[in-house]
Amino acid sequence: MTDIADTVNVERVVHGPDRPGTPALEARNLTKHFKVHGGLGRGAGVVHAVEDISLALPRGTVTAVVGESGSGKSTLARMLTQLISPTSGELLLDGEPVRGDAKSRRAYTSRVHLVLQDPFSSLNSVHTVRYHLERPLKLHAGRRLGREELERRVLDLLERVSLTPADNYIDKYPHELSGGQRQRVAIARGLAVEPEVLLADEPVSMLDVSIRLGVLNLLDELREREQLAILYVTHDIASARYLADSIVVMYAGEIVESGDAVRITDAPAHPYTQLLLSAAPDPERAEPPVLRGRGAPPSLVSPPSGCRFHPRCPFAMPVCAEQAPPTLQAPDAESARHVAACWLLDPEHTPTTSAEPDVPQTRHMPSPQRHEDPTDPA
Repeated sequence: MTDIADTVNVERVVHGPDRPGTPALEARNLTKHFKVHGGLGRGAGVVHAVEDISLALPRGTVTAVVGESGSGKSTLARMLTQLISPTSGELLLDGEPVRGDAKSRRAYTSRVHLVLQDPFSSLNSVHTVRYHLERPLKLHAGRRLGREELERRVLDLLERVSLTPADNYIDKYPHELSGGQRQRVAIARGLAVEPEVLLADEPVSMLDVSIRLGVLNLLDELREREQLAILYVTHDIASARYLADSIVVMYAGEIVESGDAVRITDAPAHPYTQLLLSAAPDPERAEPPVLRGRGAPPSLVSPPSGCRFHPRCPFAMPVCAEQAPPTLQAPDAESARHVAACWLLDPEHTPTTSAEPDVPQTRHMPSPQRHEDPTDPA
């Protein structure tokens, strides 16, 4: 076990699961600033949406990006799909830099697919399931597919996302399906192009609680069976622990902590992660959580100096407002993969208050075991 005095500064951190070999997708120093124009003679400003993020997504793993609304999670996912061009930084697919020309982008979209939050809006209501699954097959197939081959592939896609028997679903319209079934069709449409990376942006937040488990289990099965690299964007840290190998915590456009999913939820090193956990539902907790973080998330047009979390942090010290914290290895971490950007991990600084945030009793948080969903498919 490592004493906090032995904590070392991690010079360059690539967040995500630690796996040998070349990652399926890697982001290096991704930054995104959006220009905004003020009204009534006010000058233009810049939204600092994502700042200097390096992230690796190895095959056969799930990486969860967790944070509250406005933290930059979805912006990061859209940069990874090239729906948004980064202000700076680069993407590498299978170790090769990604080019931005039209031909390269089309090839890229067949290997990196985004699953959106709302399955109903992502499917055209006037077309059947058959149409939604045939279209990507026709667009991305290297050769012209015959009618029988197309039918076989569509049925296979439905089987792969557990919509069985497939014949019962192939000619239905989106409004004839439940929310969970629509999301499975959206995932099947992504699998039609045989991607290496699946980016799921809040894929269960629009679904009933009773059917979320089925979609999470499906993503886990795809990770195992298809060896996909999956990025799971969510505000729910409990579901991130259930599904993910690694958790990346974002706040105000920056990564404040990352590491093994179980370790992040059992021994959070950053005060913001502790506050997220204190808000997670816990049936063992008799009293509702009282978050001692102050105020609301900051404006990203003029973010706070130093650590962006310091105006809300119960442990804030003078140095927190003056300098951005370095990324440091968490105490007792078995590897440098559990890191946090916080001055509290620097032995030369001590908090000015002994107050502690209401961190949940993480021993009650269930271990990430896979369960059958009796309501599936849904």
